[in-house]
Amino acid sequence: MRAALLLLAACGGSGEPAAPAEPAREVVVYTSVDQVFSEPVLKACEAKTGLAVRAAYDTEETKSTGLVNRLVAEADRPRADVFWSNDPVRPYLLAKRGLVAAHLPPGAERLPAWARDAEGRWAGFAARARVLLVNTERLAATHPDGAAPASVRDLADPRWRGQAAMANPLFGTTTMHVAALATAWGDDAARDFLRAVKANGTRIASSNGEVKRLVVSGEVVFGLTDTDDAHEALAAGAPVRVVYPDQDGEGTLVMPTAAVAIRGGPHPDAAGALIDCLASPDGERTLAASAAHMPLFPEVPVPEGVRPVGEIRAMRVDYAAVAETMARIEPWLRDEVGW
Repeated sequence: MRAALLLLAACGGSGEPAAPAEPAREVVVYTSVDQVFSEPVLKACEAKTGLAVRAAYDTEETKSTGLVNRLVAEADRPRADVFWSNDPVRPYLLAKRGLVAAHLPPGAERLPAWARDAEGRWAGFAARARVLLVNTERLAATHPDGAAPASVRDLADPRWRGQAAMANPLFGTTTMHVAALATAWGDDAARDFLRAVKANGTRIASSNGEVKRLVVSGEVVFGLTDTDDAHEALAAGAPVRVVYPDQDGEGTLVMPTAAVAIRGGPHPDAAGALIDCLASPDGERTLAASAAHMPLFPEVPVPEGVRPVGEIRAMRVDYAAVAETMARIEPWLRDEVGW
């Protein structure tokens, strides 16, 4: 009798052999979005889509650059299906090499036109901005006259000599920011600016997170960083405030994240499904709540303490042109400016 029951169980109770469980479809994603914020979104997409998501995360010190180089090195035999970038420029660098397959998620037409690739290769979502994080206590102690930083150019202003910080411009969103300035101002003006920043004693930190630490500790008055790092300082109760720079001038740089499908990746159908999940109102909602990203889908609430993207003066940016500039300026960032 026991043997008969075991056989019946193996047959699924119907006398027919039980079908083997379907293995979960796998998808491999490389992401430069901070793991503490991206991992919960990827896990939610696993649950929603049934995909088995395998993720590789960038290091803080080589943010974006490391994974882009890895994707280029793997071009002949891609291992990744999706690159989820913390800025919209690195995908253009990959697209220029023919490494991106076009894929727009559902609802992309509801996103701002500036956040969508004209050739339909990606749609931006969950944006951040480049902001000045100011230690209010240190500011009051060192500048009782009421002076306060309000522009990216203040990094080079003698009034703030030795009192500011920025991340190494060879990596991460700082590279994109420098490239955006070079696109707007011209290479010579951007090069002169960076030399002046260096001569002004600005602290060059290993990452935006380190900039945040320097400001929170009072080692500098202010630093140039991203809104997610600034939000962490505010949430921790640090004596800081956030300044969206150049609101009376060229505006603040805004950077949506972007997820692109890798051409020739091993799981193309799963790649599309993951991108559709990431670049969705639900994906934005999670990033807005956990990392103070600015939503681009109109129905997603703006997190407390973050200015809606439509209410700030944003720098007018052609992300494709910035990608071209980024590739061009790297040699002089290393050799002529000396970083």
